[in-house]
Amino acid sequence: MATPQSDTPLSPLRTVAVVGLGTMGTGIAEVLAAAGRDVIGIDVSEAQAAKCVAALEASTARAVERGRLTGQQRAELLARVTTGTDLSAAAPADLVIEVAPESYEIKQQIFRELDGIVRPDAVLATGTNALSVTRLAADSAHPERVLGLHFFNPAPAMKLVEVVSSVLTAPAAVTAVTDLALDLGKEPVAVGDRPGFVADGLLFGYLNQAAAMYEARYASREDIDAAMRLGCGLPMGPLALLDLIGIDTARTVLEAMYTASRDRLHAPAPILKQLSEAGLTGRKAGRGFYTYEAPGSGTVVADALTPREDGPSAVGRPVRSVGVAGSGTMASGIAEVFAKAGLEVVLAARSEEKAQAAKARIGKSLSRSVDKGRMTAEAAASTLDLIRATGTYDDFADVDLAVEAVAEDLEVKRQLFTTLDKVCKPGAVLATTTSSLPVVACARATSRPQDVIGMHFFNPAPAMKLVEVVRTVLTADDVHATVREVCSKIRKHAVDCGDRAGFIVNALLFPYLNNAVKMVQEHYATLDDIDAAMKLGGGYPMGPFELLDVVGLDVSLAIEKVLHREFRDPGLAPAPLLEHLVAAGCLGRKTGRGFREYAKR
Repeated sequence: MATPQSDTPLSPLRTVAVVGLGTMGTGIAEVLAAAGRDVIGIDVSEAQAAKCVAALEASTARAVERGRLTGQQRAELLARVTTGTDLSAAAPADLVIEVAPESYEIKQQIFRELDGIVRPDAVLATGTNALSVTRLAADSAHPERVLGLHFFNPAPAMKLVEVVSSVLTAPAAVTAVTDLALDLGKEPVAVGDRPGFVADGLLFGYLNQAAAMYEARYASREDIDAAMRLGCGLPMGPLALLDLIGIDTARTVLEAMYTASRDRLHAPAPILKQLSEAGLTGRKAGRGFYTYEAPGSGTVVADALTPREDGPSAVGRPVRSVGVAGSGTMASGIAEVFAKAGLEVVLAARSEEKAQAAKARIGKSLSRSVDKGRMTAEAAASTLDLIRATGTYDDFADVDLAVEAVAEDLEVKRQLFTTLDKVCKPGAVLATTTSSLPVVACARATSRPQDVIGMHFFNPAPAMKLVEVVRTVLTADDVHATVREVCSKIRKHAVDCGDRAGFIVNALLFPYLNNAVKMVQEHYATLDDIDAAMKLGGGYPMGPFELLDVVGLDVSLAIEKVLHREFRDPGLAPAPLLEHLVAAGCLGRKTGRGFREYAKR
């Protein structure tokens, strides 16, 4: 076996062969040509090679229309790309990027043939996101020149490139492709060889859990997707993303991840196998979790599972006044939301002072809205007038809906619901904003469990559009209908879910955050690389460690424990590193130190 040449710099990678001209290969070819590289496109199918050229012509024509390229630049770019079906055309390449189907047999055959075609100093890169780079390299005559170069789809738009080295890879090869990625305007992240690498390693576990959640009929596909878009600011919901990626591809990646990790969270949900084997592989087939206008189309059309427009059959109870219990940020935010919708609000806290402080906070929030031109001073004043602050829950006697937003402590909430049961009139709907505790436990603290429901707002309540509506097995149909109608009135998007730990958003979000902590704990990747990978490769508004520090490591740990206790899955056990940081008082931004350190205010 050749030994890695660690100190020998490679010549600049000017000529690049791309083997496999599907969507990803075509995108990579465009990125390379746009950066002045000569591109040799190779595909076993003549039709696919022609399709690649047509796609490049169409894409660059759009770029000219939008003023991103001149006609001359377009002509030069297209002239730099040649295509064919013979692998021997790769002979002059400094770098070959293989983007063939995710199969060891296919990829190994390509690498074996390339060994007899390209120069000994040419770099061979695999675009795999599921297979072992080490295994592919070991089968090559020159394993030191083999590495992974994982672009994200669509390659022209996505900034992230994962540079994957095996124990056999020469440092000079890593340096050469890293320099190339930077020259392409990408942000390279160096990672070790394990299935999924960083971004997909975190992303696919989350997608798998979403598929399992849908398969269990816990929530509808539309509600799962809306919850993650609106609750986490993601560009796509998980089931729509699975359809885009390809359900068969996702299954392959997860199989590889499970083989390596034996983590049940990576074991592909049975529905992925069922859909794959039925040929319902997502957008490319015209049907997956959703049904599309045509194969390859992104336009969703109605099918038998599409929710009816007329909504729930039950009629809700009238709601003219709302009581909000609590004095924290969430309570004041919820009170503001109700008042903005024209509802009378009684804001009650444990003391008159706390209630007045919460109302003052609302006043400041409304003032900011006026300053930003979002509402008039008159509208802000009339909104604030609708809120009555009080230090006693007795003032909830006439409210139609009472919303609890006190500390996330089951005993505190149960005591409050016992009080609400005594002071609220018959027929009033009683709602809890808990994010992780059992709603039915609050219901059982009353003599009217049928009137109790979960109404989980997201922070900050005035800005976040999502409300998870949580029915228990005891919740009456008209109570559910009431809360759905109220959500519509306050312009929030309601999603329905059952009463189990984490509901939709936290049940999918926190295992993903926990897995990110495990990656750092295992020294697989750095905080910065993981955050960059998820923002650039997954379109997340914040990286997992940025988010953990904002949420609070203590809050995150508490939710992880609840999820682990409820589902009893070893993969959900909180990462020891998270527990150690909480024990050390490093709780995130609020203490000035979490995963990162923050300047003291």
